[in-house]
Amino acid sequence: KLFFTDYGNAAKVERCDMDGMNRTWIVDSKIEQPTALALDLINKYVYWLDIYLESLEVVDYQGRRRQTITKGRQIRHLCGLAVFENYLYTVNSDNLSILRIHRYNGTDVQALARLDNAKEIRVFQKRTQATVRSHACELDPSGMPGGCSHICLLSSSHKARTCRCRTGFILGSDGRSCK
Repeated sequence: KLFFTDYGNAAKVERCDMDGMNRTWIVDSKIEQPTALALDLINKYVYWLDIYLESLEVVDYQGRRRQTITKGRQIRHLCGLAVFENYLYTVNSDNLSILRIHRYNGTDVQALARLDNAKEIRVFQKRTQATVRSHACELDPSGMPGGCSHICLLSSSHKARTCRCRTGFILGSDGRSCK
């Protein structure tokens, strides 16, 4: 799945399949300007910052069990969001510090370091990487991902895929080759 935020005409947090199909709103009320998003892949939670409402919130992948982690003026200066173990990590754009926020007790906030020009944050650790199982976009015998000549996107499951073409090309009638 692909998770994303939108704060155009109607602010929301959404998810869809990697090929853009099955688009679903998971948060569409009491939300104004969601600007950063992080996933807890193990427990299947979505965290986001809303800089207009000055809140850091969480829901499960279906949009249920919504909770506010923390609220306050400090939220409007946060950008980027990552989750690892019991903490959320974010960047304060006002003073360029990296903050660690306890995700079950939002009052436990610590500044960890300062950076010159950070706007995003990611955690890379072996435990945060999901185990890759056999999937429809694996290389075929001729070296093409999922048998697609350009781009292979996972669809509704790890066994389904959609082929797409790079800009300037059109997908052929076989649904795999680009012309």
